[in-house]
Amino acid sequence: METNFPVYASLMKALGDETRVEIFAMLSAGELCACEMLDKFEITQPTLSYHMKILSESGLVDSRRDGVWMKYSINQDALKTIKQFFQEIGAKIEKITTAAAD
Repeated sequence: METNFPVYASLMKALGDETRVEIFAMLSAGELCACEMLDKFEITQPTLSYHMKILSESGLVDSRRDGVWMKYSINQDALKTIKQFFQEIGAKIEKITTAAAD
C-alpha cells in the first residue's frame, strides 16, 4: 500500500461533514450546477460555496465555470485513490481473517 497518508487524510477530512458526503453522493449521478444543488438543500449560496471549496481543495471534486454558474463533478483520480486505499485495507483484513481461520 502506498503510504500517502496526508492525501488520504485530506480526502477523508473533506468527507467529514454530512452535507459534503451528501453533495459527493449527488455528484455520483454526474456533473451538477451549484444552482441544482442549492435546490436540494436548505442552505445559502455562501454555505454551499464553503462546502464546495473544501471538496475542491481536497481534490475530490472538479469545478468549471459555465456562464455565471459553477458546475461540479467528481474527480475520478481522487475517487480511485480513496477506493484503492480502502480496498487494500480490506484485502489485508481478509488475508489476516483467512489465515486465522486456517
